[in-house]
Amino acid sequence: MNLETKWLEDFVALANTRSFSASARQRHVTQPAFSRRIRALEQAVGATLVDRSTTPVDLTSEGQLFLVTARNLVEQLNESLGHLRGLAIANEALDIVAAHSLALSFFPPWISRLQQGIGELPTRLVAMNVGEAIHVLREGKCDLMLAYYDPYASMQLDSELFPSFSIGQVKMLPVSLPDDEGKARFPLEGSESIPYLAYTQGAFLGSSVRMLLKNDALRLRLRTVYETAMAEGLKGMVMQGMGMAWIPDFCIREELKSGRLVRAGGEEWDVPLEIRLYRCSMVHKPGVEKLWRQMQKLPRDFLQA
Repeated sequence: MNLETKWLEDFVALANTRSFSASARQRHVTQPAFSRRIRALEQAVGATLVDRSTTPVDLTSEGQLFLVTARNLVEQLNESLGHLRGLAIANEALDIVAAHSLALSFFPPWISRLQQGIGELPTRLVAMNVGEAIHVLREGKCDLMLAYYDPYASMQLDSELFPSFSIGQVKMLPVSLPDDEGKARFPLEGSESIPYLAYTQGAFLGSSVRMLLKNDALRLRLRTVYETAMAEGLKGMVMQGMGMAWIPDFCIREELKSGRLVRAGGEEWDVPLEIRLYRCSMVHKPGVEKLWRQMQKLPRDFLQA
């Protein structure tokens, strides 16, 4: 197989812009020349990588798979050249994507604890919803993903292609503002309608709550008054007394401890969740490989938040 590096760089550019003309400008060549180079890449690979029938153009299933390899090869080559030029790639920051609530409340104490075991770890963190994070990881646009794991959720990742570490066991708790007696203002027990602060339909945490309520009559008493994809957004509304919601326990520890929030129901209403750190096995960035080896040697105390 005779592959030119510039073809791989062209393909990565096209995957980013989804436009032949925009990619050609970015690569400083004419559009006909750029198109010929993409054709040459497809001939060398032996597969159609780009679906030219759509606007903007899209990648075929073979193209999506090859994109991870192309990005990996381009990145490895650039890192190797940088190393030869004396660049300190060992200190390059790792790009991590995380669910919003994990980025805000879970990541800071966890990364601080991890660094006690492995030393300084430069990172760049971007918060997004779980669905977007999975897409970014699949396309090789990040090094690591911090996300919730629920065995009953619809969005699952192949464990061989996307190996992971379990780094936390958490629960979502039903919570409410307290009344004058310190009890939940909006308790789950009883027969009255409850103002419900819910996760939006596509939110990962929402699917876990819906599984809990699927066959329970309680769902008929929940009157949805607000929806958002972010746990921190629901927490803010609970703190304003707008209703009750299921919130990850690490987001509300201080509020529960001080009594500013109270449980709206017993432990039977808790939703257990696992937090995992994922990588793509097809991406071989030195910093990620080093971190993964170090984490395998650490005691569980350093991995678990």
